[in-house]
Amino acid sequence: MDMSNILSQLETVGDGEIETVLQQYNQENSQTFTFNPQEEKLRSKLCQSVLAVLGLPVQPSCQRTCLETLRILSRDKKVLAPVATKEGMLVLGRLARIPTGETGDSQNQPQSEEELNVVVEALKCLCNIVFNSPAAQQVSVDIKLPHGLCTNLSMSRTWNHEVGLFASRLLFLLSALQPNVRDVLRKECDAVRLLTDVLQYTLDVRWVGPYEVAAPDPQASPLPAKDNEMVMETLKSLYNITLSNPRGEEDDHQFRLITGILRHLLMLKTETEDKTEEVHSHAVNLLMNLPVSCLSVFIDVPVQGGDEKYGGKNLDAVQVLLDFMEKRIDKECNYKEGLTPVLSLLTEGSRCHREFRRYIKAQVLPPLRDVTTRPEVGTTIRNKVVRLMTHVDLGVKESAAEFLFVLCKENVNNLLKYTGYGNAAGFLMGRDFLTRGRTEGQYSEDEDSDTDEYKAAKPFINPVTCSVEEPAPNPMDEMTEEQKEYEAEKLITMFDKLARQNVIRPMVMRPDGSLGPLEESLCDPWERKSGSDSDE
Repeated sequence: MDMSNILSQLETVGDGEIETVLQQYNQENSQTFTFNPQEEKLRSKLCQSVLAVLGLPVQPSCQRTCLETLRILSRDKKVLAPVATKEGMLVLGRLARIPTGETGDSQNQPQSEEELNVVVEALKCLCNIVFNSPAAQQVSVDIKLPHGLCTNLSMSRTWNHEVGLFASRLLFLLSALQPNVRDVLRKECDAVRLLTDVLQYTLDVRWVGPYEVAAPDPQASPLPAKDNEMVMETLKSLYNITLSNPRGEEDDHQFRLITGILRHLLMLKTETEDKTEEVHSHAVNLLMNLPVSCLSVFIDVPVQGGDEKYGGKNLDAVQVLLDFMEKRIDKECNYKEGLTPVLSLLTEGSRCHREFRRYIKAQVLPPLRDVTTRPEVGTTIRNKVVRLMTHVDLGVKESAAEFLFVLCKENVNNLLKYTGYGNAAGFLMGRDFLTRGRTEGQYSEDEDSDTDEYKAAKPFINPVTCSVEEPAPNPMDEMTEEQKEYEAEKLITMFDKLARQNVIRPMVMRPDGSLGPLEESLCDPWERKSGSDSDE
C-alpha cells in the first residue's frame, strides 16, 4: 500500500476508516524488518500521525490497530524521533497503564479483553522504542517510567501473562541500557524485593526453612512455558540490578532468599531441554552477582537432608551445575558467554566452601588409575576441562585452569599430577607459580589419594604429558663423538643467530624464582656475594 496514500487518508477519514487503512498496512508489513530508505521521511510522518491519533479519545480497537502500526514502524530506529519525546512516551505510558511522574500514582486496570490487548501492544511498542532509541531511554528516566513499572510489580499477581512478560522485559531493557537506572531501582524502588516476590509466586515457592524451599514433587509437571518465560525476564532484570553495589545486612538476607529460590529453580525441569538449559544459564549468571557466602544455602538444606560423606550437606544442586557445565563444553561454541560464568561460579564456590570443593573434585578429578593416556584425551569431564586449558580464548583457558587449580587446593604439584606440565605451563607461568609448591589459599591438609595403580606407574610417567609413554630411541646412540660435537656446535650457532635477531632471548632463573636475561648472571652481585661469604 502506498505510504503517501495512507498519510493522506489519515488526515481526512474518521476513526473507523483509520482502523481499516492501518489494518491493511499492518497485514502487509507484519513480517517486515528491513525498510525502504527512500520512504524514511514518510514513515517518520506516519509515526507522528499515528501518535496524534493515539492522543485522541478513540475506541480501544482503533488504539490497538494504531499501536500495531507503531510497533512495526519502531523496528526502524531512524524514524523514532516523533515518538522518542516526552509527549510521545507519556501517551504510550498511559496506554500501557504505567504510572509516571506526570500521570499520578495509579492507573485504572483494563476492564475488557480489548483494553487488555491495548496494554500489551503499548508495552511491546515501548520495548521496541526503548531498545532502538537512546533519546527514548533518557525520556523514560525523566518521566520516571522505571518507578511506574516497579509500582505495577507490586500488583503483578493479578497481571495477564503477556502484560507481566512485556513489563518485565521493559524493566530489563531500561536497566541494561541505562546503568544509572540500576541504583534508582534498587535504592528508591525496592526492585530486588519486588522481583524476588515475582519469582516466588511464579515458581510457587513453599519455604520450609529460613532459606530452604520445599523439594519439587518428582511427579509434578514440567514448569509451563509461560512461567519459564516470566522467570527468565525476571532473572535478567535482577542480574542488571545486582551487578555492582555496596551490600548490607538487609541485602545479605535478600540475596540468600534469592539463592534459595535459584537452587529450587535448578532442580526444576521445563517443557524442553533447551529451555531448561536457558533458564539455568540465567540462574548461573545471577548467582555470579551474589556474594559467594550465599552459596552455603545451596548445600545447607536440613529438611531435605544430605550425604553423610560430605558432612550432611546436600550436593544435588551442585551436580546440576556440573551437568550444565558439561553440556556447555560439549556444545563447543560460545564458550566465553556460555561456559565461563559456570566455571567461575564453581571455582569460587569450591574456594570458599570445603564440601562444595570435595564433591566437585570427586566428580571432576577422581583418583588416578589409568595413566596410559594423556589427560586431555578422552570423554570424561576431566579430559574435557583439561582440553580447555589450551583453548585459543585466553579467558576460557584461564577459567578452566583456575577451576582445576582450586580443586587441587591451589597446590602446583597436585595440578601437574592431573594435567601435566604441557597443559599447565602457561597458567603457572602467568601466575608465577612454577617455582612454588602452593599458594596462600586456606585448605585442609592433603590426604594421600594416590591409587596403587598410580603409585606403581609414577616413576615412568612423563611429567610433561602426564602419561606413561613408550621409551623413544635415543638418536645419539649411533653417533660418533665427532658427530655429537658437530651437532652441538650447529645448535649453538642457531641459538646465537636467533638471539642476535631478537627472535629469542636466553633467560636464567633468579634466586626468587623469576626469570631474568642471561647477561644478568654473568656479573650478578648476589652471585659474587655468595662466593665471598663462602670464602670467609
